Amino acid sequence: MSEPGNDCHGTTATRRPPRGPGRRLIAIAGNPNTGKTTLFNRLTGANARVGNYPGITVERTLGQLTLEAETFDVLDIPGTYSLVSRSPEEQIAIDALLGRHGHPRPDLVVLVLDATNLGRNLYMVLQVLEFGLPLILALNMMDAAGAAGLHIDVGALERRLGIPVVPTTASKAHGLDALRTQIADALDDDPLYPPPGWRWTPTPALEADLATLVPHLGTERPDDLGPDATRAVALWALMSIDADDELEGVPAGLRLAVLDRLRRARETGRDPDAEAVSARYAWIDKLVAEVLHRDPPPGRSWTERLDAVLIHPVAGFAVFLALMFVVFQALFAWSDPAITAIEALFAATGEALRGTLTPGMTADFLVDGLIGGVGSVIVFLPQIVLLFLFIGLLEDSGYMARAAFLMDRVMNKVGLHGRAFVPLLSGFACAVPAIMATRTMERRRDRFLTMMVVPLTTCSARLPVYTLIIGSLFPAGDVFGLPVAGLLMIAMYLFGTLMALIAAAVIGRTVLKGPRVPLLMELPPYRAPDPRSVARLLLGRVRTFLTEAGTVILACSIVLWGLLYFPRESSEAAVVEARIAALPAEDAPDADPEARAALEAELAGARLRNSLGGRLGRLIEPAIEPLGFDWKIGVGLVGAFAAREVFVSTLGVVYGVGGDVDEESATLRERMRAEHHADGRPVYSPLAGLSLLVFFALAAQCMSTLAAVKRETRSWRWPSFVFGYMTALAWGASFLVWQVGRALGY
Repeated sequence: MSEPGNDCHGTTATRRPPRGPGRRLIAIAGNPNTGKTTLFNRLTGANARVGNYPGITVERTLGQLTLEAETFDVLDIPGTYSLVSRSPEEQIAIDALLGRHGHPRPDLVVLVLDATNLGRNLYMVLQVLEFGLPLILALNMMDAAGAAGLHIDVGALERRLGIPVVPTTASKAHGLDALRTQIADALDDDPLYPPPGWRWTPTPALEADLATLVPHLGTERPDDLGPDATRAVALWALMSIDADDELEGVPAGLRLAVLDRLRRARETGRDPDAEAVSARYAWIDKLVAEVLHRDPPPGRSWTERLDAVLIHPVAGFAVFLALMFVVFQALFAWSDPAITAIEALFAATGEALRGTLTPGMTADFLVDGLIGGVGSVIVFLPQIVLLFLFIGLLEDSGYMARAAFLMDRVMNKVGLHGRAFVPLLSGFACAVPAIMATRTMERRRDRFLTMMVVPLTTCSARLPVYTLIIGSLFPAGDVFGLPVAGLLMIAMYLFGTLMALIAAAVIGRTVLKGPRVPLLMELPPYRAPDPRSVARLLLGRVRTFLTEAGTVILACSIVLWGLLYFPRESSEAAVVEARIAALPAEDAPDADPEARAALEAELAGARLRNSLGGRLGRLIEPAIEPLGFDWKIGVGLVGAFAAREVFVSTLGVVYGVGGDVDEESATLRERMRAEHHADGRPVYSPLAGLSLLVFFALAAQCMSTLAAVKRETRSWRWPSFVFGYMTALAWGASFLVWQVGRALGY
């Protein structure tokens, strides 16, 4: 083992273990906010998501890099501040680096450091060196370090660590050629791993702890990495295992040995964890003093001046709410022309296709089932694009970390950990990746509580439903000089957020009790958003949306069309058909086109009511009638369980099949406005629309979300709980809206 300050590699080297026939593997690792995923994207051309707070990369992402005619697999490991495994994300990182639990061990590790936070980033460098892994450092964000007056002696840093250090600025592609060359040289050498690299000396008591644990490592022992790496695994176990950890695959004997050693240490007033951390940082502080020089600060940086406003308890919230209002108002004002154009395009396409086909089942299927179903969802693509554009800009600029800091003050009061803001924010895009993002949270209670309330945030799948209802049923105009549509949209987003916080407060005090813990989060400097990263995010989301529209929604639309189209014959339909047959021919002198059109609309309605879907809707109608919903809405609610936005395509199919509006090219919004009950009352009144908005805001209408909860909790208990409480909450809130509104005369 090297003594502190020793620059040599050591005296022992271990040959790289033989690999199978697959490509050699390069792992990209590092702390959050270091530009790790940006570097990964630059090297591989991949489209991994980039953001400025922990929790973006929650799973391993694989890409390829070709150097000198050889292609390598490149692995983007989740960002983590340490290799101590206290969260699922940290466990993924250590397993990937050491090749444990079925993971292939990398042939080379590229560790990305933030040059503006050298001391903190070097902590993970020491950990990787202790394991004796082949290592290159990418000293990233050198432009930001220079702008902050930080000067790093890269040569001295290389000599003191004994490994290559390459200065880079990944966001501008600076230094990437030098990094590729260094990677190629390291992999070309094939000879030997760099030797074990302990750069600090444990205390005698800590050394005794490690010696006691080594015999109990069992399957955790990395024999092919040498004895110092074995001691490093023992130290990892000592700092990771405790009575409340959630680590998997740890040998029972090792767990008992660690718990016994911790008990003995605490009885004598020792803290082995603190001993290791303080010894590492003592060595790091000495190194940083040698290689880092700072210019005298000229005054407050512009990041500090901005933060004085943006994280202020009052001004910060005002700015946050103003930004959210601009975003949601833009979703209407900027996207409406594009939505109208797409609606007209699909309506004209359907009308033209129907005109060229022989009337019958094929024409009905193509126009009403395919074009009507899928087209009614595609029209909302402009809003999806705008939503993710704003999210991408706010993430990439560093503002989202400030929003998390602001919201921690609120969330901590309801029992949510501050890091829950990241999954909750992700939930505005989609609940599935938001639920996966809870892996960054250390405590099981915090993860599970966050998962229980994430589905209440207003995901992008609800956006088409909200847009359809608001645009169809609420009059255009202003209230206090502000547009009604924008106010309603932001009200629905705030309503979902408020209900998520209330649910967290209740569940956190009943089903998932636990103490509150403080938030520790780094606030990254503000940066100009990277157009490439934002473009990748937009393209990825558009691709996902269109893929879903072309697969899930298409399949659901076909199934629902079939349910609403068959059977064609019924006693009610037969009576109407007989009345149509008794009419004079269409070209007869005494023909009555209006009477024929009325009977044909009546026939379409009779067939719809007696179809399989109509029977299902009427079966559940007693349960939803107290909410102001009819059986057609019931059919939509059933279809929406596949995906919330399917509700829109279901109504498109329902009203395409029903034919209750004379103009075949009428848009879905126009058809909904024209729908009336038998007594003449409109089916879709503003009150009914508000009841439907509330129901969709609270109901668990997404089987993908429930599947994600099942996968993360490994139990059917929790998705069943989510579905049960959200369905009951949605029904009760919608019932109150409808019944109170009716009582007040609306």
